[in-house]
Amino acid sequence: MSIAVSAEGADLEAAVDPRFGRCTQYVFVDPETLDFEAVINTAAAESGGAGIRAAELVVEHGAEAVVTGNVGPNAQRVLDAAGVAIYLKSDGTVREAIEAYRSDGLRLLTPPTGRSRPPAGNRGSVERTSIKPTDRAAPGPSPPDESRPN
Repeated sequence: MSIAVSAEGADLEAAVDPRFGRCTQYVFVDPETLDFEAVINTAAAESGGAGIRAAELVVEHGAEAVVTGNVGPNAQRVLDAAGVAIYLKSDGTVREAIEAYRSDGLRLLTPPTGRSRPPAGNRGSVERTSIKPTDRAAPGPSPPDESRPN
């Protein structure tokens, strides 16, 4: 079994990074033997979709669980679809995160803990429409003139 811990460093004494998609690396740990491998998070520098790409990276490396502080809904969907369990821990070291996992001391994530962001290029743009008096539609047809015979 392999558990991916979002980390600020490359070993068991590295601090847990609470950011899943933007952490600098993942430490993949066998919780029984404590054998580990550090993998740089190449998705961290992406302008958009970092969480999704990071989740794909974790899945590609065979993790069966993730320990992190925060996961957005898009990354969670990728991890859920791959059957990767998500546990929450945003402080301490990678070793402490694994120890907490082994002692059932971590909370299993069900709803996303981060918010979804609009696609790159759409952030912060708001389209406003103003109506000028000249743009308004002309009034509808006048009521029939009852003084005129049909």
